[in-house]
Amino acid sequence: MTEFRDIPPDDGYPNVIPMDEARSDVMAMELSERQSYRQLPHNIEAEKAFLGALMSNNRVLETVGEYLRPEHFAVPEHGTIYGSMQSEIDNGRLSDPVTLAGMFKGRDDLRGIGGDEYLAELACSAVTIINAKQYGKIIHDLYMKRELIALGTDMVNDAYDADSEAPATAQIEKSEQQLYDLATQGDHEGGFQDFRSALMQSVAMMEHACKRDGALAGISTGMVDLDKKLGGLHNSDLLILAGRPSMGKTALVTNIAYNAAYSYHKSGGEEGAVVGFFSLEMSAEQLATRILSQQVEISSNKMRNGDITRDEFHKAVQNSQELYRLPLFIDDTPALTISALRTRARRLKRQHNLSLIVVDYLQLISPPPGKSDGRVNEVSAMTRGLKTLAKELNVPVIALSQLSRAVESRNPPRPQLSDLRESGSIEQDADVAMFIYRPEYYLERDGEPQQNFGEKGPDFGARYAQWIDDVERAKNVADVIIAKQRHGAIGDVRLAFIGEFTHFSDLARNDTSNTPQEDYGQ
Repeated sequence: MTEFRDIPPDDGYPNVIPMDEARSDVMAMELSERQSYRQLPHNIEAEKAFLGALMSNNRVLETVGEYLRPEHFAVPEHGTIYGSMQSEIDNGRLSDPVTLAGMFKGRDDLRGIGGDEYLAELACSAVTIINAKQYGKIIHDLYMKRELIALGTDMVNDAYDADSEAPATAQIEKSEQQLYDLATQGDHEGGFQDFRSALMQSVAMMEHACKRDGALAGISTGMVDLDKKLGGLHNSDLLILAGRPSMGKTALVTNIAYNAAYSYHKSGGEEGAVVGFFSLEMSAEQLATRILSQQVEISSNKMRNGDITRDEFHKAVQNSQELYRLPLFIDDTPALTISALRTRARRLKRQHNLSLIVVDYLQLISPPPGKSDGRVNEVSAMTRGLKTLAKELNVPVIALSQLSRAVESRNPPRPQLSDLRESGSIEQDADVAMFIYRPEYYLERDGEPQQNFGEKGPDFGARYAQWIDDVERAKNVADVIIAKQRHGAIGDVRLAFIGEFTHFSDLARNDTSNTPQEDYGQ
């Protein structure tokens, strides 16, 4: 028989509800009250056990000292004790309850938790030093969760702040940067690995290279001569590709991105790469048009203007149906910050196994919100961020960069490392630094000798013949100057360049123009 309880009616009529339903309402209310008073994540017993283990054997600090800090403890007094022990141990002195009691004598730091007696209690809390490293990880992980809760609270409060003039996107960028800073502090998964493990990785890399066509250890660029010089694009490397405007930086990196994605598609993921292309200068549509132009050999200018025949249109449509299957992802959001770029790259890595990142170009990345430290420091932070991203995701990152105008003052105007704009850290952080140099551009811009050589003079005929010869040899040819390479040789790689289709490729082996580019224009 169901038990009932009288409930005072609001309308003067008797009203009853089942007792089990009333009990359910009370329990729900109690649960709601408990949830509203949730405590921040902490584990006092783990903190006590860790400190006790550290007192029993000071060498425990070697396993956690790299990342665990006093502020990571939920109990402030525990952090004070740990900080004091850390200081003593780092200075080569013994730290145990006896020495600690002497240190805290006459101070109020531990009075609230029991003073000397509490130190003795901590020493007795050590179960075993074998678990000390795990206790340290627990303490750090709970600290990270508390910080994450604080960060989330700040995010909510900032979003609710009606007086704030910062747009939502700026608040998101700020939060992303704070999340990244939190995620990268005190990583306890790093540290030394024995040489045997590193050596086995090296042997595995060599074996993989030997099994591949062209004996490449990294991702192929799709250009044989460039691959031979670089050995492919290696994981965790930051490659800087720089040049003056109109040299073909975007064209070359677009060719590389397409070749890598195409190879991945055709090989079923055995070769090539899933490409994430951050196009901060061109729109996704412009970049796609350029890639289509390269493959169908129809001028992108004609495609934009509709100045193509019916057959060319059908050819472009047919090729586009094949190209859309390529694992090539384009983000054309302008003025991305390095933190936003990092967040999107991580997401693409998680969702599609990203294996190559392209950034076009470095100087268009926006600095983080807040006070500027100067352009040099901003660019330095960007290159460090890209190098960190390459190592974190274990993928090659190719970033384009502009060159200063100093290159124009030389004859011939061949780029060099000192021409990298705004920061020496570009050269320092890059694993590979490359430049594009097209003498054809400068020879055509300078015009015929009679316009620039002044009076013709008696040797004008020889000079004019030399100019004609230079123009002929420089036509449709570009140099990729590898000025820095951590794990390989430096030098020049000559490529064919068809400006009409912005297409780079290997030079024909019987090409007679394979002479030093330095001679052009001299």
